[in-house]
Amino acid sequence: MDRGDVYWVNLDPMQGSEIRKSRPCVLVGAAPINRARRTVVVVPLSTSAKARPPLTIAVQCLGKRVCAACDQIRAIDKARLQAPAGHLSKEDMEALDEGLRQILVL
Repeated sequence: MDRGDVYWVNLDPMQGSEIRKSRPCVLVGAAPINRARRTVVVVPLSTSAKARPPLTIAVQCLGKRVCAACDQIRAIDKARLQAPAGHLSKEDMEALDEGLRQILVL
């Protein structure tokens, strides 16, 4: 479970404006923490969102251009992870990191 790995994740049940259903999510937490804890920090990916940095960042996943919803970052239990779905490139992770820095004011 390395930073940048993408997994299919069951995000239901959701509340309010949270992203819902099963969708790919990218792990953004540090690998040692991902292995040590029962939770992981993820950013959901969406095919319907338009790239609007820093809220949504365009990345390549599953052979297509999708958007990482930086404003939907969340910790999830590993039980929500369904199946591996790839890994983001170094360039896409750098763009995602910049979006997260701006969203979280780091």
